Amino acid sequence: MPNVSRPLSATWYAPTDPRGCEGYRRLPRRAMLQVGSLGALGLCLGDFLRLRAVAGEVDKNTAFTAKSAKGQLPERIKSVIQLNLGGGFPQHESFDPKPEAPLEYRGAFGVVKTNTGEIFSDNFPKTAGIADKLTVVRTVVGKIPDHGLATYHLSTGYTPTAVIDYPSMGAVISHELGPRGLLPPYIAIPRRNSYTGNTGFLPSSYGVFELGEDPAKGKSFQVRDFSLPKGLPVDRFDRRNAARKLVEKRIRSLEAEPSKLDTMDGFYAKAYQLLTSAEAQRAFSFEGETEETFALYGSEVTGKVRAPDNRYHPKGLAEQLIIARRLVEAGTRFVTIDYGSWDCHVDVKKTCDDYMQPLDYAISGLVTDLDRRGLLESTLFWVTSEFGRTPKINKDSGRDHHARCYSMLLAGGSFKRGLVHGASDSVANEPARDAVTLEELLFTVYHELGIDANKELVAFGTRPIEIINHGQFVPALVS
Repeated sequence: MPNVSRPLSATWYAPTDPRGCEGYRRLPRRAMLQVGSLGALGLCLGDFLRLRAVAGEVDKNTAFTAKSAKGQLPERIKSVIQLNLGGGFPQHESFDPKPEAPLEYRGAFGVVKTNTGEIFSDNFPKTAGIADKLTVVRTVVGKIPDHGLATYHLSTGYTPTAVIDYPSMGAVISHELGPRGLLPPYIAIPRRNSYTGNTGFLPSSYGVFELGEDPAKGKSFQVRDFSLPKGLPVDRFDRRNAARKLVEKRIRSLEAEPSKLDTMDGFYAKAYQLLTSAEAQRAFSFEGETEETFALYGSEVTGKVRAPDNRYHPKGLAEQLIIARRLVEAGTRFVTIDYGSWDCHVDVKKTCDDYMQPLDYAISGLVTDLDRRGLLESTLFWVTSEFGRTPKINKDSGRDHHARCYSMLLAGGSFKRGLVHGASDSVANEPARDAVTLEELLFTVYHELGIDANKELVAFGTRPIEIINHGQFVPALVS
């Protein structure tokens, strides 16, 4: 196995960048409650398997039911890798530059021409070279310029209320489509964003499985709870498993509650499969990955500004995306990763110099790798953010929150390749044509996964709630 030891990046999933706004840098308990994030925190392996084992009983007892308005749709995408750029990704410095605008709008960067004849910010030369494989939506319209509320909106399609906690997209996909093999259908690398919510009114069995450990650790990376205890060989584990079966047999002979025992049988069987499956173990490792692949994803690429220790560090995104690709290869349906701290109220140029170069390599590397492996047809790579940044640079050389018009990037599946959809006005303040609301974009992603987002999930046994409210399919985005 090649040497894959990599430096560990900063804990970007808990941003502390002083350039960001205070509400984004800290997540107070009250804010967590507002977005429903304490209802079902991420699952470790034991939690996940136990909840999966009893999910059938929960459904049977009508904690929720489901009915479809239009029936099952064709499944054109099997898996989604979501790369979320939390904090508000700047559209001017990425996929919607405005080189003809006054300096206080266009910013400090120039442009690069894509291989389709469009322009991106010159922060993205590698991505510009694969633009023929991408779909860029320049006219996404959100609702709320607040980090927590907008992230919840992005994740669920709903704005938060005090009455109902809505399920995230990963939980809905897990519920609607189920596992595709041994691995959990919904995984966060290394853990989920605190603002996203989780299962909402769906049972916790459909919640996210959090790796806990960061793949940026490289060779030392190991998923918590996902290996046999140290010093316990498989044959000894098999003997313990056989002993447990003898105990269960004795309990059955004493006429214990068979339904509970059957549930535990399911839990232990699944746990045994995962812990002893070579395929599952490989999916959560870098086994077989070459140095060429790490270089393709930009593993050693750093930002352009020095860290507090006066060094330029790789950010770890390459390793996270390689693990994400391995997970969808093994059958996971929805993998989510957060990268960067984009809340650039102060010095937007410095923020971009810090994070953009590794991001450019990682986007290009993953799309290229998926294409080479024949996975781009079945996998959607989706680069998201809760909102964009204001058109005019502020007095602190930064950009503030802006939800009325921003950009997202998609690649793969049935989405049109080489498409730049919509156009913003001269300073990227409002859509000039072909606006796409966030609900419409979510609805379209669900549609291509084979999920009718008009479908009603009945919460609390009585209340029907559409997967996406006020959404509709955007045919211009897909082939």
